[in-house]
Amino acid sequence: QLAGLAVIAFGLWLRFGGPMAEFATDKKSPELFFMGLYVLVGAGAIMSAVGFFGCCGAARESQCLIGTFFACLLVIFAGEVTAGVFAFIGKKVAIQEAQKIYEDAYEDYMKNPVGKVNSTIYRYHVALQCCGKGNVEQQTGLPCPENIQLPKASNCLVEIQNVIDTHLRLVGIVGIAIASITIFGMIFSMVLCCTIRNMREMI
Repeated sequence: QLAGLAVIAFGLWLRFGGPMAEFATDKKSPELFFMGLYVLVGAGAIMSAVGFFGCCGAARESQCLIGTFFACLLVIFAGEVTAGVFAFIGKKVAIQEAQKIYEDAYEDYMKNPVGKVNSTIYRYHVALQCCGKGNVEQQTGLPCPENIQLPKASNCLVEIQNVIDTHLRLVGIVGIAIASITIFGMIFSMVLCCTIRNMREMI
């Protein structure tokens, strides 16, 4: 249950906190990246619920509840592996989608550098700590964050790639950790189920 709550908190933090939250508030968002996060949050919620079956099954020494616990863990494990493979395969597409969102905001700002578009691209620059697409000559009129080091952090497209790479690496690490816990849970549940059955046969 604690692992499930931790996964939920981690998934929600990636979704609503940090630089990626700025892309989430846009009408266009990197769907593949956020789809993986939704799967992660869903797996955490299911793990928390499934933990109840495990606790009740162990307390009541119920083979039915422990068997249900094992089956649910098996489904969660399959979902985690699927989400991990999906995130790995879709990483390039997610980066391209996020870069396209920024490029669209950049082009809209160049056409109309006042009003709502101004605040939109500024939010991206603050979240990513970058400014522009690498062309120093075009940064003169851009709303860049204060104290930013140019041109070192000038290419927002590179920063987007770095941010998504980092976040997906974190998702992978958490996924491996949770998968390991899931495997141990399945092993222990089967051992407990067999022990209960053997004790009842002896009685």
